[in-house]
Amino acid sequence: MEKKSFYLTTTLPYVNAEPHIGFALEIVQADVVARVKRLEGYDVFFNTGTDEHGLKIYKKAQEEGVGVQKYVDKYAKKFDDLKQALNLSYDAFIRTTDEHHLSATKEFWNRCLKSGDIYKKNYKIKYCVGCELEKTDSELVNGKCSMHPNRELEIIEEENYFFRFSKYQDVLLDLYKNNPEFVVPDFRFNEIKSFVKNGLMDFSISRLKEKMPWGVPVPEDENQVMFVWFDALINYISTLGWPEDKKKFEKFWPGIQFAGKDNLRQQSAMWQAMLLSASLPTTKQIMIHGFILTETGEKISKSAGNTGRITDPFYYFNEYGTDAVRYYLTRHVHPFEDTNFSAEKFKEGYNAGLANGLGNLVSRVVKMRINYNVDFDVSELKNIWESDSDSELKEYKNYFEKFEFNKALDLIWNRIGEMDKKIAETQPFKLIKTDEKKAKEIISELVFDLYKIAKLLEPVMPETAEKIQKIIEDKKMPEPLFLRKE
Repeated sequence: MEKKSFYLTTTLPYVNAEPHIGFALEIVQADVVARVKRLEGYDVFFNTGTDEHGLKIYKKAQEEGVGVQKYVDKYAKKFDDLKQALNLSYDAFIRTTDEHHLSATKEFWNRCLKSGDIYKKNYKIKYCVGCELEKTDSELVNGKCSMHPNRELEIIEEENYFFRFSKYQDVLLDLYKNNPEFVVPDFRFNEIKSFVKNGLMDFSISRLKEKMPWGVPVPEDENQVMFVWFDALINYISTLGWPEDKKKFEKFWPGIQFAGKDNLRQQSAMWQAMLLSASLPTTKQIMIHGFILTETGEKISKSAGNTGRITDPFYYFNEYGTDAVRYYLTRHVHPFEDTNFSAEKFKEGYNAGLANGLGNLVSRVVKMRINYNVDFDVSELKNIWESDSDSELKEYKNYFEKFEFNKALDLIWNRIGEMDKKIAETQPFKLIKTDEKKAKEIISELVFDLYKIAKLLEPVMPETAEKIQKIIEDKKMPEPLFLRKE
């Protein structure tokens, strides 16, 4: 029987600076969902990559005094290096400078043109380079973009191509009405519905090549290059081989997109209208996560200029290990709300949940099993992810379906707490002297529960899950899984 297919993608980070913890959050969340779906038996295609066109990148390359292609090659590698550091399981790492993506983008443009949704006009706008978006006066705070208050707006006055966004107001509202879980969480969905209800304005989808030469050439017009947002969004389908590989595209599309809240408008309105214009199915679902903030509540981002060691995912990988980073981002960062982050908070979460929590429990249970030679059959848990009868597993999987990663992990750590309590109350290491049979029954139950925890942890902490299972099966006392940090 052919497997059910499942497609998901992150947004593509802009390669104008080093990777930071905010993007690590998005890609780890997506990776966890991809792993859950594989464990459930789906044929999964998981996409990520890098967004490499646009004015910001062109200017950054000029600042560094290097060619633009050399600049994007350097930074794309830094993002691809996250695969090892975060143990990511993506199937494709697409770059918007890839030859196939360029040809797919031109085909998409021509389809929108054929639909009558692309036209040319003179215009004058206030433009935020940080967002790579035009801004209306109602979106400004003290004359500046609220997302990038440290940047001066640019005034752009030229003749460009526009996309007929205004045409899709009612169509988008019908899409939202007929798909009540199209955007998760609800309060972000309400934001985009309000935005669309208030009326849509056509938006520019090209720039003059003489002013911004780093972009995809507009078909049949050598003087214009495509606007970065138009080009980058198409990666979600070009990565599936569209338009040539029809079989692969139809197998996996539509899928789920992960995005930050500053991408809400582009992902859930602009991109959907573009898909409709090209006569293609809209996205299946969009998961919107919040920002990771500094202790003062300032958004951590490349464009805010406040990234450094404290927000460098490679620092936490080198200091604490891959699974510790994955654990913290899924349990201690809210999936939808903005979350304060610091190195101290990370260390506290690591020590409490991993060193003193899971790691300590593994050591205690395995030690008792070895010392008292308790037999245990793990065969019934080997295929637990295929079970339809385990209520705890159902609850756990349901949290992932709703992208509530923190609640899923809380369920496991509540079980860890219950096991610690059981050891304290029954004290099998003392009971073994007076009632060996009962003590071994308790230890066997603890080993069973620990092995089940390891199975449930497979999508979130795959290395740790494998280690725990091997420790139990080999009956060998392990080195501590997580060393406490002082």
